[in-house]
Amino acid sequence: MKDTSPKLEQRRDQSYVAIRAHASRAELSTKLPPLIGELAVWLAARGVNPAGAPFYRYLVIDQNEEFDIEVGFPVSNHLQGDGRVDAGVIPAGRYAVTTHIGEYDRLQDATANLKKWAADNNVRWDASEDESRWGARLETYLTDPSEEPDPQKWQTEIAIRTSA
Repeated sequence: MKDTSPKLEQRRDQSYVAIRAHASRAELSTKLPPLIGELAVWLAARGVNPAGAPFYRYLVIDQNEEFDIEVGFPVSNHLQGDGRVDAGVIPAGRYAVTTHIGEYDRLQDATANLKKWAADNNVRWDASEDESRWGARLETYLTDPSEEPDPQKWQTEIAIRTSA
């Protein structure tokens, strides 16, 4: 499938709750998805509906492709975490955004295309110089696979905060 054309957009602060995890690239597809369900149960136990689709927030990607990630949901009002679940705010700012349409195993290519577009358009990231630490780098899973079984129709938004 074809991804949407990258664009820049201004976003407001967004409160969220998340479970932080550390995973290798090989573990991403097995270790992280169960955390979405765990977090959904945590929200439901508090009578809170998510304010949007689940997301992964990439905090650190080291040279060995070890990831420090938050698996989260946006919420309408700031909540308190409990040790397992953290509460935070995705910062406002300008984001480079594209929507990947298709299987999750192609997300790395879609992110590479967004990063190439940014380089071609002199867009700089809110990230460390070596791009190992990110201010706000998100994958938002817009399609629920339990509702849409065809992976060719899955939509995942990739949004990375820029430095200006």
